[in-house]
Amino acid sequence: MASAISAEQTHNGLSGIIEKLMSNGINNLQVQEKFILPPNERPGISEVSYSDTIPVVDLKDLDGQNRTKVLQEICRACEEDGFFQIVNHGMPETVMKSMMDIAKEFFEMPVEDRACLYSENPRQLVRLSTSTNVSKEKVHDWKDYLRHPCHPLEEVISSWPQKPAAYREVAGKYALEMRALCLRLLAAISEALELKSDYLDTIFGKHDQLMVINYYPPCPNPDLTLGIPGHSDGGGITVLMQGDVSGLQVLKKGKWVAVQPVPNAFVVNLGDQLQVISNGRMRSVEHRAVTNASSARISIPTFYSPSVDAFLAPASSMVDEAHPAEYRGHTFDEFLGVFWSQGLRKKTVLDHFKIHNIAP
Repeated sequence: MASAISAEQTHNGLSGIIEKLMSNGINNLQVQEKFILPPNERPGISEVSYSDTIPVVDLKDLDGQNRTKVLQEICRACEEDGFFQIVNHGMPETVMKSMMDIAKEFFEMPVEDRACLYSENPRQLVRLSTSTNVSKEKVHDWKDYLRHPCHPLEEVISSWPQKPAAYREVAGKYALEMRALCLRLLAAISEALELKSDYLDTIFGKHDQLMVINYYPPCPNPDLTLGIPGHSDGGGITVLMQGDVSGLQVLKKGKWVAVQPVPNAFVVNLGDQLQVISNGRMRSVEHRAVTNASSARISIPTFYSPSVDAFLAPASSMVDEAHPAEYRGHTFDEFLGVFWSQGLRKKTVLDHFKIHNIAP
């Protein structure tokens, strides 16, 4: 059960775990040395563009007579930006609000009630932790997070947190709605690549759906640290509910661009596997999360990815004499092994799978 105390927790002691968490109400009062980035890696918040933006795609006609136009907008966003926001996506506003409310309740309840979920093992499916990969990092991220699998829901929901009492019901409804939305997006992206609509659905195997709740407490000096450093996502697509507090930034033409929240919208970005499958036609893009001094921020990304045994490679129709394969085939499990071994370091994991990296 999710509330059981693990051997790791017994060894460290519950008090030791609580001391590590950013959400303990103490660690965020000052920026300790372990959170301070070297000067060349600091966010440079004054240099961020707030006038540039990422596309907003209206999905109202995705299943209607203007489907071709919507697919063209999605294709252009995937090829040029790797990021876009979606509106009229079909997720009920009540489901979105309830999920954000229960996420806030989770991080506002007594820290002892969630510390039992703590783990620093990146391969543990259900866990509360701090930073990103705390055992590998030299400098820690300014965040805590809860993560757990969402598919198949009936098989995983019993491992979810038991507190707050409504968590499983609320998050379960959200996860089901999110899966339906992700499948629509995968079909649309497949068609945008002029593949069969079920292409991505099929090659993703049994599919993997992971939900993360990121909690970023207020930071006394946002110029010194980051909520999440620049990186690209390793999976298929990420669909983010970012709430009403800004913090997400995307690297666009060498410049950091703030993604301002749009009411009831989701932010969609492509993971590295979509860049592989499209043979570089579509792009995964580096992004990061910054902190702020006044407000706590919660963001809820869903990482929708291939199952670990799925084999990923450029689609045959993406490869020809003029466009040779850029990436070697690999299982998603192999990719994750590299991803977790190096932590979040810009967009470098894909370099391990480029064709020129294969020994002769």
